[in-house]
Amino acid sequence: MLISAPIYHLKRKAKVLARTEGMPLHAALDRVAIAEGFQSWSHLTASHAKKTPAQRILTQLEAGQMILLGARPGQGKTLLALELAMRAADLGRQGYIFTLDYHQRDVEAAFETIGSGPGETQHTVIDTSDDISARYITGRLARDNRHALIVVDYLQLLDQKRNHPDLADQMDTLRAYTTKTGAICVLISQIDRGFELTGKEMPDASDVRLPNPFDLSVFDRLFFLHEGKVRMDKAA
Repeated sequence: MLISAPIYHLKRKAKVLARTEGMPLHAALDRVAIAEGFQSWSHLTASHAKKTPAQRILTQLEAGQMILLGARPGQGKTLLALELAMRAADLGRQGYIFTLDYHQRDVEAAFETIGSGPGETQHTVIDTSDDISARYITGRLARDNRHALIVVDYLQLLDQKRNHPDLADQMDTLRAYTTKTGAICVLISQIDRGFELTGKEMPDASDVRLPNPFDLSVFDRLFFLHEGKVRMDKAA
């Protein structure tokens, strides 16, 4: 069962309710949980804890959004993004994976690592063309004409070919497309290796590796992974 907001937002809502209604916090928490369709607050938190990070992120996504998903190598960002595409049907969407980094067999192997069940991935569209760019992606989606959840692997490879527009222009193209169609676009991103020297617990927007800089405010939300934790930031 999906929840309407992150747990910390729901808990804040319960605290406000407790103050305004003069009720114990545990009662306010239960009331918020019941409004979300659960039997109690403990039922909500137990159900939420069973979800994978990808399932939890799916509850935060909305039509027309551009999402950046960033982490250092080995933190699981690609597997998480592929799971988002695999579970696109949970949002009534078609999952698409456009990858400049993986071959078809690599994606299929990753799905096995995720533990996909029979039939869960057979309807996910996987495109490994060397020509992938924002224009290529929007052209492919225009032909399919389905509500899409798009995963792009990965951001820093989109403008590697000289005949492709720079990243800023490509992000504008994807932004215009998601706004017009209501598609959700998740772009996997590298994090600069200098992050490991900062002492920070999690990367943030300042750690996104941008050899060709552009304004990250084109994204609606930024998700960062590190050591098994996921944090969401809103783009400035």
